[in-house]
Amino acid sequence: MMLYAIQKEIPFTMIKKWYLCLLVLFISSCQSDDDISPPIEDAMNGFWLSAEKGYIFEFTDGKDVFYNINAAGCSIRDDDFVPEDFFGLKLDLANKNELIASTDLSDSEVVFTRLLDQNPNCLPDQISATADPKVNFDHFWNIFNDYYAFFEARNIDWSQYESLRDQVTADNLYDIIEELAFLLEDGHVSIIDEENGVQIESGDPTLLERLNANLSGDLVITNFNDLFDLGNEKLITIVTDYLGGDFEIDEKENIIWGLINDDIGYINIITMEGYGTNFNDELPALNALLDRVMNDVSTSGISKLVLDMRFNDGGYDTAALNMVSRFMDQERMLYSKKARLGDSFTENKSFSVGPRGDFQFTGDIILLTSPFTISAAELFTLCMKDLSYVTIVGENTAGAFSTILTHVLPNGSEVGLSNEIYSDAQGEVFEIVGIGPENQENRVPFLSTLDFQEEKDSGIERALELLNN
Repeated sequence: MMLYAIQKEIPFTMIKKWYLCLLVLFISSCQSDDDISPPIEDAMNGFWLSAEKGYIFEFTDGKDVFYNINAAGCSIRDDDFVPEDFFGLKLDLANKNELIASTDLSDSEVVFTRLLDQNPNCLPDQISATADPKVNFDHFWNIFNDYYAFFEARNIDWSQYESLRDQVTADNLYDIIEELAFLLEDGHVSIIDEENGVQIESGDPTLLERLNANLSGDLVITNFNDLFDLGNEKLITIVTDYLGGDFEIDEKENIIWGLINDDIGYINIITMEGYGTNFNDELPALNALLDRVMNDVSTSGISKLVLDMRFNDGGYDTAALNMVSRFMDQERMLYSKKARLGDSFTENKSFSVGPRGDFQFTGDIILLTSPFTISAAELFTLCMKDLSYVTIVGENTAGAFSTILTHVLPNGSEVGLSNEIYSDAQGEVFEIVGIGPENQENRVPFLSTLDFQEEKDSGIERALELLNN
């Protein structure tokens, strides 16, 4: 049975996007005919803008349209937009000029404001739908210029690259885009053109470099198939040598759990998504599984736990928060976030998490992290790191927290980028640097030649040293 499957983070399929569905409003039957409000569908007709996302929705009595806008122009994201089919997002008409977009899979709402007139960039004769490489470069550069949140933090002067437009041709468009993407070294930046087989992942070179830091010879990772193989081999070692072959794994192979000994348990959470059969039952399915896991932990009577997030490539924020709730002793304000908005940011919003379920484990916890721990898995780490009973062992996480903002280019390619800044309860930001152990002695590589030669896991070994002291 395959225990571990690498899911490369592709922005338009991952966790952390905005999804929409209609919320039906009911009108009281006691109103007079003159006072009856129009149906919600009619009241929503028109154009709605989210400035922080660069999204415009056009609702009509016919087909609805989803646009992306930037300073270079407008592209159609979906010309037959069906909100209720778009990853389970809800639309709530707060008043005639304000629309609230939300989803159970995100921790935040997005506010759309009504446009009195159609955005001039999105008039039918102004919409960019072309393979022209210079036009596509214009959109690419401006999407980042308008919405990317970390140029200053990454010490990048984006303006100097606008002039590359003059060099762009049909043959080198993606080569130039790739060079710019790799400058950002951001695990949440990507460019995907499925039709032409293009997949550019900005964070891949840095990730492979970090994962290879303690590997040599035939173990050096050159592609993600190599990482799949090493990850699977490492998991086999864990369940065989540390769990004694006696472990549980859910039917979708997302969580592995068992006992290291009579007093120490082990939980490996491999992903923050893919627990349900659809978007609507994702969280119910996850919480049913968490109930099962935590019931086993409670019944076992263990007082210490190794919680392994080293294999986790992210997913949905609310999945991460539901997991965090199973390890909370009380409700706490754990993090804040804000989004790029023009030359400034949206209001910084704080988030709290409290206990959930019949049982919460609040004994000694060793939290294992790695460079592969990214996105919603980093949010989990951010929420757990300051709990008095949690100690981090391993390596710093990837340093890519933001919800992925996705836009399309005029040629249909999809662009993902980071436009949100997450901070911990004290206001510290861990984008780029990631979260890792406070003490040097707890810094243990995720993958090392020595571990594979000796068929051991140094992260778990260090965890046991700390828990047994």
